[in-house]
Amino acid sequence: MAILREIGTKYTKDSGTTFTVWAPEADTVEAVLTTSKDKAAVTLQREAFGYWTGLSEEAAPGARYLYRLNGELERPDPASQSQPEGVHEASEVVDHSSFAWTDENWKGLPLEQLIIYELHVGTFSEESTFDGVINKLPELKDLGITAIEIMPVAQFPGSRNWGYDGVFPFAVQNSYGGPEGLKRLVDACHKEGISVILDVVYNHMGPEGNYLNDFGPYFTDKYNTPWGKALNFDDAHSDHVRNFFFQNALMWLRDYHIDGLRLDAVHAILDTGARHFLQELQEHAQQLEEQQGRPYLLIAETDLNDVRLINPIAQGGYGLAAQWMDDYHHAIHTLATGEKDGYYADFGKPEHLVKALKHSFIYNGIYSEYRKRTIGSDATSNPAKQFVVCAQNHDQVGNRMLGERITSLVSTDMLKVIAGLYLLSPYTPMLFMGEEYGEENPFLFFVSHTDEDLVEAVRKGRKEEFSAFAWQGEAPDPQSEKTFNQSRLQHSYKKNEDQNQLREFYKTLIQLRKSILVNPDKSQLEAYFDDTESVLHLNYSGTNPKLRCLFNISKQPQETQLQNGQQLELLLHSADARWGGSGEESADTRPQNGKLLLPPESLVIFQSRT
Repeated sequence: MAILREIGTKYTKDSGTTFTVWAPEADTVEAVLTTSKDKAAVTLQREAFGYWTGLSEEAAPGARYLYRLNGELERPDPASQSQPEGVHEASEVVDHSSFAWTDENWKGLPLEQLIIYELHVGTFSEESTFDGVINKLPELKDLGITAIEIMPVAQFPGSRNWGYDGVFPFAVQNSYGGPEGLKRLVDACHKEGISVILDVVYNHMGPEGNYLNDFGPYFTDKYNTPWGKALNFDDAHSDHVRNFFFQNALMWLRDYHIDGLRLDAVHAILDTGARHFLQELQEHAQQLEEQQGRPYLLIAETDLNDVRLINPIAQGGYGLAAQWMDDYHHAIHTLATGEKDGYYADFGKPEHLVKALKHSFIYNGIYSEYRKRTIGSDATSNPAKQFVVCAQNHDQVGNRMLGERITSLVSTDMLKVIAGLYLLSPYTPMLFMGEEYGEENPFLFFVSHTDEDLVEAVRKGRKEEFSAFAWQGEAPDPQSEKTFNQSRLQHSYKKNEDQNQLREFYKTLIQLRKSILVNPDKSQLEAYFDDTESVLHLNYSGTNPKLRCLFNISKQPQETQLQNGQQLELLLHSADARWGGSGEESADTRPQNGKLLLPPESLVIFQSRT
């Protein structure tokens, strides 16, 4: 494992601020203090491998600075920790030691206890800030959430963006509340017993405000990604690009007390070296764990269905804690909606859902008709907790042309069935903000770039993405502030009885999962569809009491056969009037001659102690 080199600025009360930047091709580098009266410049000294460093006693927290390369070109710090005036202006010195943390007793939560809630800071609250999220934490705790996953907050251009156009990975978005705001949020979450996972992007950089090439070979011509040139993780000078991102990850975990990182689209982190970037990242995180005495979780997003990401390093894997599992989402979505366009073409059969429950990956070394190739590896032996599953997330909603949530695609009864399918699965569940009460506003794609050519390119690119789907209508303009405002949560469940009933249903499912499905084992799970191929039986034999879950995913009543000899006690029926159902279940909850009649689009949960 490589020895890391500090970069960026480091303030100490006794000596001032040390500036360190990697600029291997520069002849001279100065740190220009733009907030000093005479714009004082600190000449940095060149060290090994093209690092430049220097000390300023004048630069204190809050001081603004630029780097001047070769006496001419002035640019913000690639490792800037704050960009108060946006991506094109001066960086700011930050003192991480000054924040008054109150979470000294917080030790994090294990993976199996996570009920994750994905949110976007800009659209989650009325304030569009970290403090706005803090104000909603009591509601999330009441729901039963144990972890929030924050979409990227690295500084991006403008004030409206999903976050995947970030160009300063170390700087916290100024419009959200900057470094202090994020620390307040993390501290408040830990006070409520809630873990914090931060979405980070190590596979590409945004286009506007991206000045990395002015400093060094951060990118390589060896590969291309869907977003342009690939970051340089295995070409000449790649050791120092890797160092840049290792230091970034450690900063979030160490200085912001983040509990875990969600690693965006790791299949686009292209590295053919002997020790893959992800393995080395995990090794550095493990080393920090030992130093800090608390666990850190690295969770990958990938579309490769490759268990190498999560297998132990000793077994040839990368050792990450978990990965997102799109197969389960796609299996649920196609059965519930009937959609079969685009990548959904590979899904839609009942046996897909059963296979996902038993073996995790559906495409586990078999041919994908959509991709025209064989994909995946066998994940049967991997613990269920290593797979994060959902019914909605920012991609699956926001990458629809009109940003429709599943709320607008299926009935309320089916929403309850879908919630049960993943909250009662053996996997680590993740909600997308607002789904718990059936938020009706869409979640659209939005940006606030200043370059008109770039804005037009984004509009064109979005239209091309939709070509594989049979969606009707006109895509909203990503640049329009109206598009952003349409994507805000309404938090309307407090005034809407139907939404409040759905939220209470979610709350009950989460409580049930916490009390019985503590650490479910796939090997002690039985999953099958009955002869109608409309009712899914999901039985847990390794829990006490044993759970017996039945899901009618059809629009007609279904009679299904139960196993003989079961003494069943009803725990929950989704058609109960208190969940907004018809209430007709009252005469049908007791099995007759081993058979049970299920209303259309319904979920019934029994417990058995025999």
